[in-house]
Amino acid sequence: MIDGRIPLLGFAAYSGTGKTTLLRQLLPLLRNAGHRVGVIKFTHHDVELDRPGKDSYELRKAGASQMLIASAWRWVWIEDHPRPREPRLADAVAHLDRDSLDLILVEGFKHEAFPKIELHRPATGHALLFPSDPDIIAVASDDPSLPAPASLVVLDLNDIPAIAAFVERRFLSGRETSVG
Repeated sequence: MIDGRIPLLGFAAYSGTGKTTLLRQLLPLLRNAGHRVGVIKFTHHDVELDRPGKDSYELRKAGASQMLIASAWRWVWIEDHPRPREPRLADAVAHLDRDSLDLILVEGFKHEAFPKIELHRPATGHALLFPSDPDIIAVASDDPSLPAPASLVVLDLNDIPAIAAFVERRFLSGRETSVG
């Protein structure tokens, strides 16, 4: 827990392993169980959500270093940095309304210290991360014979309900849900 108020769980893996695919399947299960879940995603790419010709884009380009677009359906907050800098997970968490969330799932930020589930597909040819990352609490793999210490939980990467059950047991048991 970065700020101590809300559980934080990361998903760590090499690009192309299926982090986003897993989250897209996991989120509806957690939501349907009544949990309010926020997501933070790290990307190595430049992000441009705005586009030329839109008022918000033109106002940013005119000099606004922060831009908040608000509608009845959503808010979009954009902050431009004068120089590129690596984002810190604690800063990203601070921007979320943690009082309206039960859990924050994080894709990426694998070098920061917080609980993570490693996703591993041997077919990708990448080495396991858990031997060098003490914050990995479980490995979800499509290889049932994955060599792992007894202290590490091994999950079936293709069994999303089992992964959801693990997340609920480990991070959400005893917390009130938003529905029900």
